Formats: sequence, C-alpha cells, structure tokens
Amino acid sequence: MSTDTQNHQDHEDYILKDNTKTKFGAGFIIIVLIVLIVGAALSGMFFFEWW
Repeated sequence: MSTDTQNHQDHEDYILKDNTKTKFGAGFIIIVLIVLIVGAALSGMFFFEWW
C-alpha cells in the first residue's frame, strides 16, 4: 500500500514535461504555426495583389 502512495507522490501532474516527446511536440507545433502564418500572409498578398 505504501508503494502505491509513494509512486503517486513521485508522479508530478503537469502537461509539459522536460522530455524528448514534449520538446519534439512543442517544436513541431511551433513550426506548423509559423508555416501556416507565412502561408496565410503569402496567399493574402497574392489575393489582394499587394506585390
């Protein structure tokens, strides 16, 4: 019984942990957002003929 409580106390409940999955996921999301923003800006430039 004490090992179950000890394991629960050692486990920290937070989303962004300092591991490779979190770093890869955060980097991937940031890159996708940048690509989407650049794509929206370029399509707006072509659509509104700001060139």
